[in-house]
Amino acid sequence: EAKRFQEAITMAYHTFHGVDTRIVRIFNTYGPRMRLNDGRALPAFIGQALRGEDLTVFGDGSQTRSFCYVDDLVEGMIKMMAGSLFGPVNFGNPNERSILEIAKLIIKLTGSQSKIIFKPLPQDDPEKRKPDIALAESKLNWHPRTDLEAGLKKTIDFFRISL
Repeated sequence: EAKRFQEAITMAYHTFHGVDTRIVRIFNTYGPRMRLNDGRALPAFIGQALRGEDLTVFGDGSQTRSFCYVDDLVEGMIKMMAGSLFGPVNFGNPNERSILEIAKLIIKLTGSQSKIIFKPLPQDDPEKRKPDIALAESKLNWHPRTDLEAGLKKTIDFFRISL
C-alpha cells in the first residue's frame, strides 16, 4: 500500500507543481554490497552456503522468482531519467527460476557441501514474481543483460570477502 501511495503522491506532485518526476518499479534486484541478513532469498542462501550451513527453502521450492543484476537496473534507471517517460515503468528480469533451482545453483557456485532443508511456506508467499518489462523494452530499449549465473558469481565473490 505504501508503494502505491508513493506513486500516487508523486503523480499528484508532478501534475500540480509541474515537477519533472519519474516512477520506476524495481523488482528483485541483487548484486555485491547487499546485506547478508536483509531477509531476502539470495543473500540468505549465499550466506548459508558460504558458512557451510543448510540452505532453508520454504515450501517445496517450486515457487518462482526472477532476479535482476544491479548494474542492469542502474542502466535502466539512467535511461529512464534521461528520457521523457515519467512512468510507472517496471525494471526487473522476466526470466523466472524456481527457488529450489536457485538454491542448488548457489550451492554449486560456492562449492559448498550444504544441503537443502525445507520449511513450511509462509501464508503470504507468492507463487511467482515476474515483472512485465514490455514498456521498458519498447520505450527505453532496455532489457537486463546479465545472466543470473554471472551476476551470482560476482555477488558470491563479494560475500566471500565480506565473511
